[in-house]
Amino acid sequence: MEPLARGAPAPAEAIGAPHTGSEEVTAAAADRALIGRAQRGDQAAFRALVERHQARAYGLALRITRSAPDAEEVAQDAFVRAWLALPRFRGESSFATWLYRIVARRAFDRAAALRARGGREADVDEAAALASGGALPRDLETEVRARRLERMVMALPEAQRAAVTLYYYGGRSVEQVAETLAMPENTVKTHLSRARAALRKAWLHEGCV
Repeated sequence: MEPLARGAPAPAEAIGAPHTGSEEVTAAAADRALIGRAQRGDQAAFRALVERHQARAYGLALRITRSAPDAEEVAQDAFVRAWLALPRFRGESSFATWLYRIVARRAFDRAAALRARGGREADVDEAAALASGGALPRDLETEVRARRLERMVMALPEAQRAAVTLYYYGGRSVEQVAETLAMPENTVKTHLSRARAALRKAWLHEGCV
């Protein structure tokens, strides 16, 4: 499974507005067309859905579990569950929100299981590189800053990592993040606020500019 296609910018760029507008509308329309075909048993259409969403699903799972192998397993399991549940999907929410909810639940379950077994600490640098995804920035300084930010994001508590991933990297609205993570919107806002504060503090502590 491919890592996230979007690189990680410095905090000043990352802590900004999520992606919205015509791109999201077009993507949702494409998803609906594929869903209709997949619900009629078209496996090729479902594979196309997987290809469209696997990078972000994997990125969300990775940030919650902090383990590349576990994140890949979570993402694969989530897509299997999505395929089995697809006939019952009625479109009350977007396919992305519905799918990320499955991924988040499986990832939180996996993280809890790892803690119960004493935990398995992932290599932070490897996880950060995977989470930043895609082609690394050509400029070495930009690459270092991106990796540093990813390491800081990976150090956030689980719920904050999930909220940051969906809101900033996934372009989800606060309402969509709340629906995906099954928590009140005010709680999502609190997680995002605390995450921004923690990232700013960590960034300044390391003397980053």
